[in-house]
Amino acid sequence: MPGLPYSKVEELELALSEPTPAVVEMFRRLNGDLLILGVGGKMGPTLARMAHRANESAGTKRKIIGVSRFGSGDLQQRLNQWGIETIAADLLDEQQLRNLPDAPNIVYMAGMKFGASGNEPLTWAMNAYLPGMVCRRYPKSRIAAFSTGNIYGLLPISRGGSVESDTLNPTGDYAMSCLGRERIFEHFAKANQQSISIIRLNYACELRYGVLVDMARKVWAGQPIDLAMGNFNVIWQGDANAMSLMALSTAANPAFAINVAGPEMMSVRRVCEQFSQLMKKPVQFVGAEAPDALLSNGQLGHRLFGYPRVGAERMIHWVADWIMHGGPDLGKPTHFETRDGKF
Repeated sequence: MPGLPYSKVEELELALSEPTPAVVEMFRRLNGDLLILGVGGKMGPTLARMAHRANESAGTKRKIIGVSRFGSGDLQQRLNQWGIETIAADLLDEQQLRNLPDAPNIVYMAGMKFGASGNEPLTWAMNAYLPGMVCRRYPKSRIAAFSTGNIYGLLPISRGGSVESDTLNPTGDYAMSCLGRERIFEHFAKANQQSISIIRLNYACELRYGVLVDMARKVWAGQPIDLAMGNFNVIWQGDANAMSLMALSTAANPAFAINVAGPEMMSVRRVCEQFSQLMKKPVQFVGAEAPDALLSNGQLGHRLFGYPRVGAERMIHWVADWIMHGGPDLGKPTHFETRDGKF
């Protein structure tokens, strides 16, 4: 088993924000500033840092600006230290949105997932109403907008994962509101003659957060593993960051949807058995694998943006080492096992 690859959070975040040559080349061609809306989420900080590093490597001059409420913690200060300009704003406030600077390039990461059940009105406002507000504010900007693989719904495992042309079948307010987000962006792409990409992510993982982290921590703590959602996709967050930034280059009219997902269709049972062996802990299972799951086929993204640099096997070893060595956790479980669409 390889040793712990990133013994410090700073080293981990450097790895997660290392741009690929393709990202650097895109920034060499890209014109104008980049505005990242919703930079305060799990992926936003390292994606913004990757954009800044790619910009520096490309030798181009542009601002990388991150927008979030920045309600607590030191994230705003850390982003500033990395060379990223920041603006504290509530995007649902029309005046605050109008006051944001113009930018020809936007990565749209704002949204709501956890806490959606019981707070459906805010979920729809964040996921479906806010995109229209942003498109009215930035009618000429190129936009790469985050969505989710949840909009495909459960698919028989034998199909090998949903592709971008599949019929969409969302379950629950979160997934339905995300489909609403996509439809609003599609509408404004046509109405404004605007170039937009839609990023259907499924699922990003690093050492402090993700599906693999959830499973490994349960094995480490001796907690039972629910097998109902028996299969899943996972992609290293550094690769997801790179592919998501590259989606700016495929923004089009009509809007262009693309899956950002790892190449492997993984088994919950097999992965947890591997964590059990690596951690020398017994593993407990409850239930049985259903014949369907939330799975995305990422082949189109791999062809356009390059094959992921970090595979699932390496991630499994890294996550196990991180947890056994007491590495920190973001404390944000993914609830990947949820099958009813309630988050």
